[in-house]
Amino acid sequence: MTTTHIARWASLAALAIAIGGTATARPPQANRAAPAALGSDARARADALVARMTLDEKIALLHGLFPPMAAGKTSNELIPSAGHIDGLARLGIPLVRESDASLGVANQVEQRKGDVATALPSSLATAASFDPAIARAGGTMIGAEARDKRFNVLLAGGVNLTRDPWNGRNFEYLGEDPLLAGTLAGAHIAGVQSNRIVSTVKHFALNSQETGRMVVDARIGEADLRMSDLLAFEIAIETGRPGSVMCAYNKVNGDWACENKHLLTDVLKRDWGYRGWVMSDWGAVHSTAKAANAGLDQQSGQELDKALYFAEPLKAAVEKGQVPMARIDDMAARYLTGLIETGAFNDAVPAKAVTPDYAAHAEVAQRAAEAGIVLLKNDGDLLPIARTAKRIVVIGGNADVGVLSGGGSSQVRSVGGAPVEIPLATGGSASFARITYHASSPLLALRKALPGVRVDWVDGRSLNATVEAAKNADLAIVFATQWTTEADDVPNLNLPNQQDALIAAIAAAQPHTVAVMETGGPVLMPWLAKVPAVVQAWYPGQRGGEAIAAILTGRVNPSGRLPITFPADASQPPRPHPVGLDRLSGLEAAAAANPAAASTYVLQSFPVDYVEGADVGYRWYEKKGLKPLFPFGHGLSYTHFAYRNPVVRGGRTLSVTFDVTNTGDRDGIDVPQMYVGRDGGGAPMRLGAFTRVALKRGETRRITLTAEPRIVADYDTKLPGWRIAAGSYRVALAQDAADRTMMASATLTAQTFKP
Repeated sequence: MTTTHIARWASLAALAIAIGGTATARPPQANRAAPAALGSDARARADALVARMTLDEKIALLHGLFPPMAAGKTSNELIPSAGHIDGLARLGIPLVRESDASLGVANQVEQRKGDVATALPSSLATAASFDPAIARAGGTMIGAEARDKRFNVLLAGGVNLTRDPWNGRNFEYLGEDPLLAGTLAGAHIAGVQSNRIVSTVKHFALNSQETGRMVVDARIGEADLRMSDLLAFEIAIETGRPGSVMCAYNKVNGDWACENKHLLTDVLKRDWGYRGWVMSDWGAVHSTAKAANAGLDQQSGQELDKALYFAEPLKAAVEKGQVPMARIDDMAARYLTGLIETGAFNDAVPAKAVTPDYAAHAEVAQRAAEAGIVLLKNDGDLLPIARTAKRIVVIGGNADVGVLSGGGSSQVRSVGGAPVEIPLATGGSASFARITYHASSPLLALRKALPGVRVDWVDGRSLNATVEAAKNADLAIVFATQWTTEADDVPNLNLPNQQDALIAAIAAAQPHTVAVMETGGPVLMPWLAKVPAVVQAWYPGQRGGEAIAAILTGRVNPSGRLPITFPADASQPPRPHPVGLDRLSGLEAAAAANPAAASTYVLQSFPVDYVEGADVGYRWYEKKGLKPLFPFGHGLSYTHFAYRNPVVRGGRTLSVTFDVTNTGDRDGIDVPQMYVGRDGGGAPMRLGAFTRVALKRGETRRITLTAEPRIVADYDTKLPGWRIAAGSYRVALAQDAADRTMMASATLTAQTFKP
C-alpha cells in the first residue's frame, strides 16, 4: 500500500483487499490540499470566538493543569489523568480532559482506582501487521473507551522512528521506516478521532532515545531530517489530520523542540499548512516569549515545568510587546480549530462515565496481536504444533499467568487485572511505572486449544528441573521476556536474567524447541542456530495469550513482518550503545556517594549526531553492507507465496504490477513490498509501497504497487522541496528489505514538489 488519505483508505481497506489490494499514491500536493480546504470553516469559527475573548480568557486556554498536582486550582472536577484545561462557558468552549493513550486509555499506577481499559499490543506489533485497517481499528477502539471515560484529548499517535534498537520507548512507536510508520500512525489517529475527540501526533521531533531525553541535543542535516523522521510525521498528519501536535523534550540542532522555530513554524505550520495546535510534552517548556514566538501554542501539565511560562509570564510578555497580540490570537485559535475540526468542540463527552463494550474491544486487541506476531524461523516446519505432539512443556516468562507489557505513560490497567506487578526502586521511570503483566495466560490458552494434549508448566528457575522437563516432552516452548520502559533505555540487547543460557540449555536437551519472544524490540539471539522455531510476539496486549496460542497451533496463519531490523551484533547499528548512558551512570554514582547533595546534580545537555542521516534502519545495513540477524520486512507463513509476471512502469510515477500466488496448502496473508532507488545514485533502496493481501490456497491475484513520490524523490534544500531527478530507477519486488531476487527498472521524468 502506498500513502493516500487515510480517511479514504481506512473506510475502504477491506474492499481494497477484496478487489485486489491495488494502492496508488497521490502526488503530495493533492494530499496537502484537502486539510486546508476542510479546515477553513473551523478556523473562521475559531477566529470569531477569539475575537470575543479578553486577554485573560485567551491565556487561560494556553496552559493546562497536571491533575495529580493541581488540587484546588479549578472549580471543575479533576479526573486523575495527564491533563486538564478549563473551558469557557459563556462562549460554549468545552472543558478538555487529556489521557495518555498509545496502547489504550492509560492508568499507569492506578491513579484512578478500579478503572480498567482494553490494552492493545505494542505499537511495534501493530506496525508488524503492515495493515492500516488494524491500526485504525485500534485507534477507534481506544477513542471509544476514552469518550466513555470522559476524555476528549488523547496523547496518542507516536511516530518517532527507531534509530537505536535499545530505545526504551521503541515499543510505543511504529518502527524504522517513514512510509510504514507515517501511514499506520495516520490510520490510528483517524480511528481515535472518528469518536469526535482529539488525537495528538508525537513527539515532534527526534525523540529517539530515553537516556537523557530531557537534555539531549539531536543533530542531523536538514535534507536527511526531511527524508526520515519528518516525512513520517508529514504522512501521519496528512492522512490522520490530528487536532494537535506534541513537541518533544529534546533539543533539535541546538534548540529545544518546544521552542524550535524551524520545526514548529517553518516546517509544520508554513510548509505543511498544519492548522491545529502545538502542545508541549509534560515538562518540556523552557521559556515564555521564545517558545510562544517559535510556535508553541500551549503549555501542558504546567506543574511539571520549572515555571508557569504560559500563565502570568505570557500575559506580561504581551503587555511588554515581547509576544504580539496576533500571536496570542493565533495560539488560541489553533487550539479551538483542533477541537472544532475533530468534533470535540460540539460533541460533549458523557456527563458520567459509561462502561465500554469490553468484550468487543478485546477482540480488536486479539486481532491486532494475531496480525502482528512474526514467525521469524521455522526449520523443518516445526510449527504449527503437530497433532502428534502429546506432551508439551511451557517454560518461563510467567506464561502461566499472563503476558508482559511495556512500561511508562502508555501503561494500561487492563480488563482482567495484573497478575504480576513489580514496583521499581530505581531508574528514570520508577515514579510512574511498574513491571506489569496482562492477565492472558499462554499456558491456559494452549491447554484450551489442544484438548487431549498434556501441556505442562515449568517456571524456568531451576535449570536442572527445566532441562529434565524439556527432555521428557515432545515439544518445549520457552517464553523469553525483556521489559522496556519510557524514561530508561536498555543497556544492551541481551535477554536479561540469564535467559540466553536457559534457552541454549533447553535447546540442547530438546531438539524440538520453540522460543516465543515477548520483548520491546530487537534482542540478540546467540542460541538461534540451535532453536528451530522462533516467534516474535512483542508485548501482545490483553489477549496476547490467546493470540500466541492461535499462532502456535495454526488456528491463525502468521502474517506479521518485522517493522524494525534485528541486528546480528550490537556493533552493527550506527551507535554501539545508548549515547549518554555513561554520563547518566556517572551522575547516579556521584549522587549515591553523596546523598545529601544528590538534588544538586544535573545531567548536562549532550549531543547525539545521527551519522546515518536519512538512512535509518535497513537502509543503514544496506549502505554498510551489513547482514542483520533478521531484516526489516521479514516474516514467515505456514504457506508459501510466489510473485510472477511483474511489469514495471515509469513516467511520472513508479509502479509495479504483478501476480501473487499462494502456492502452499493453507490459506494465508502475504505482504508484498516494493523497494525503490535511483540507478547510480549510491543511496540505499527505500520502501516505496506495500500491501497486505489474503489469499486462499492456490489463489492468484494481480496487484499494483505505486511508489509514494517523496520516497522516490530526494529533498533539495536549495529549492527548497522534493526533487525527482530524471533517469532510470531500480525496483525490487520483495518479501523483505534484503530481498533482491526480482529486480527491474523504469525511467522517470523530472519533477519537483513543494516541501
